[in-house]
Amino acid sequence: MKKTSVLLTLALAFFLAGCNTVKGVGQDIGRAGSAIERAAR
Repeated sequence: MKKTSVLLTLALAFFLAGCNTVKGVGQDIGRAGSAIERAAR
């Protein structure tokens, strides 16, 4: 039972870290797009 709890905790940690990474990449791409739009004006 203890081994299962540890594995579930690690899986949850990796899942949450992955979500934050993808969210950050999306924000960076959005900011880059905004900067390109401003430069084109």
